[in-house]
Amino acid sequence: MADLSLDFEFKSPIKKVWAALTNSDTLAQWVMKNNFKPIVGYKCQFQNEEIGLIVDSEVLVVDEPNKLSYTWVGGPVNTIVTWTLKQEGETTYLHLEQTGFENENVQAFNGAKYGWAYKIEELKKVIEEM
Repeated sequence: MADLSLDFEFKSPIKKVWAALTNSDTLAQWVMKNNFKPIVGYKCQFQNEEIGLIVDSEVLVVDEPNKLSYTWVGGPVNTIVTWTLKQEGETTYLHLEQTGFENENVQAFNGAKYGWAYKIEELKKVIEEM
């Protein structure tokens, strides 16, 4: 199994970053259309109609505003996404772990790595506009 681990920094309060990770409308602006709710056990979907992608998710951990974890199952990918947040001064540190990639599925791993890096740039724009 290969695990994806990425770190990001935001010059925004932790509560603002948390809201961008957990509010369905805000998530739609930077990830995909969804019906997400930050409730443990809640099952939801992320949808990209342009490419016909549907990702099934179940919320596993909600520790506001420090940790959020959910399954990310779509196409050849059956993984767990975990966001960990920490604020120091005016900076919020955001750590992303996506675990459970099959070793032979290098394409999915690289796609996720590139995809999240791109999506985080979108997230930064969304947070600035909040």
